[in-house]
Amino acid sequence: MSGQVSRIERFRAWWAHAFAVDGDEAFDGRDRALIDRLAAFVVRRRMTSPALMLLESGRPLNFVGSQLLTFLAPFVTMVFSKQEYNRFTGILERRGSIDLIIERIEEAESRIQNPESRMEK
Repeated sequence: MSGQVSRIERFRAWWAHAFAVDGDEAFDGRDRALIDRLAAFVVRRRMTSPALMLLESGRPLNFVGSQLLTFLAPFVTMVFSKQEYNRFTGILERRGSIDLIIERIEEAESRIQNPESRMEK
């Protein structure tokens, strides 16, 4: 019976990590600069609400979404160069990327709506 228990435990351990996605590392300065540029692009075009709604609704699928962006590469060149675009899809594969993008878009939007708050800092 102990042979079965260890087999079951090994299977559970394997299963727990079978679909794990790497990417708990922190975002570096270049990642944050790229996300800030995206946030500014969204806010300048007054698309904050649709962008936030899309990001929130797609949060569970951010890894799949990053793969979809590879397909949509020709259209995204309006915002990023090819190298930046590849970096951005890599950013989306990491956990916490959606939270960071939402946070940056909201900050950019609040700077536009409350320009005096920039002067206080």
